[in-house]
Amino acid sequence: MSGVHSLVLAAGSGSRFGGGKLMTPWRGGVLIDGALDAAFAAPVDSVTVVVGADARVAGHAVARGAKVVEAAGHALGLSVSLKAGVAALPEKAAGVLVFLGDMPLVPHAVLKPLVEAIEGGAPAAVPVFEDTMGNPAALSARLFEQVLALQGDRGARAILEGLGQALARIAAPDAGILTDVDRRNDLPD
Repeated sequence: MSGVHSLVLAAGSGSRFGGGKLMTPWRGGVLIDGALDAAFAAPVDSVTVVVGADARVAGHAVARGAKVVEAAGHALGLSVSLKAGVAALPEKAAGVLVFLGDMPLVPHAVLKPLVEAIEGGAPAAVPVFEDTMGNPAALSARLFEQVLALQGDRGARAILEGLGQALARIAAPDAGILTDVDRRNDLPD
């Protein structure tokens, strides 16, 4: 296999949604299933779900065949979840695809090109739709140290933007890389 792994960040409380967001019924399953389907569809060695606020997410992730890591202090922000996930990767991991649990419509067509970009030497890769960067982000192991230094409610966007032309940009076929569920009325059909 590639030495690349999938992380699904799913530790938040979903407060703007009214709580329980990732376990909300959606398309015959629950909302997090969209992100899990993409994470498992990627050419990766393993799928790990970072959990925290909703204990039901851990049970669901395990039932789907994912590994689970808890982000202690997840209420401090996205960086805590991202760092917990990266720290839990195997020591020899070559890279990671970072999925957000509340982004259920990631087109599977971007997954292999993202992995191939970091395997081919790019420090990171992101899908792009209409000139807008989306998710999941692919990070090579050489960025892990910077990720582990992040603080607060921020992900790796600043690291990615700091790469300039070295950041591989993968054309996405649709806006699924941008579809984020924050509130109940954001739920796609």
